[in-house]
Amino acid sequence: MTKRADIQCFLNCGFLVLLTACLVFAEEPAETLFDGNTLDGWTAVPPETAQDWSVRDGVIHAHGSANRLAYLVWKDHKLTDFELQFSYRMLTDGNTGVEIRAQPDASGKRPFEGYHADFGHVGIGPNILGAWDFHFATRKEHPCPRGTLLLIDVDEAAHHSRLDKPLTVQDIRKRDWNEVRIIARGNHFQFFINRQLASEFTDNAKQGRLEHGAIGLQLHDRGMQVDFKDLRLKRLAARGE
Repeated sequence: MTKRADIQCFLNCGFLVLLTACLVFAEEPAETLFDGNTLDGWTAVPPETAQDWSVRDGVIHAHGSANRLAYLVWKDHKLTDFELQFSYRMLTDGNTGVEIRAQPDASGKRPFEGYHADFGHVGIGPNILGAWDFHFATRKEHPCPRGTLLLIDVDEAAHHSRLDKPLTVQDIRKRDWNEVRIIARGNHFQFFINRQLASEFTDNAKQGRLEHGAIGLQLHDRGMQVDFKDLRLKRLAARGE
């Protein structure tokens, strides 16, 4: 290799390193959604459920006062593509989860339409713990239990298959903290617990697909208690950008 070629190779390598560094630093950092002291930025829905949500020992503490759907909703109601991370701890038996791309349900069927990542106590079963649930006003609500890869066609027909090495109940820490990661990009959604893929779906429905909406922590049952902490949101660039 000539001296000129050596110099050119060095310059090319330097350019690639610089470009990579620029891309890394240009990436939008994750937002912290909970300051550890207050519920600033969050709203209880319905309003009469505000008593069910509090801050205790630096975490969000939820305690159900009735058998109803209660949500704690983040202030940005136009979220599209993002990665959401948080930890939860079930203090009692119960059914909880997080609603994403949530929009008010005009039909009155539920407070929100949305894609719902479901979890609860160990033993509640694969149809809840690690499952995707669909809260639609008029669309078909296909099952997507733990371990499932679901494809929804344009005509809303469903195709189910099994994930390779999905989350198992043995991966869940009973009465302890579990880490959740949810990726929503376009019409593709993944739900991880403790770094294991729990369930995944793609929504190709021609009508009724939810393109944006809010994030809402959910509380389901009277007497149940669950804690949340380390809530972080990273906004993702849309496909093709």
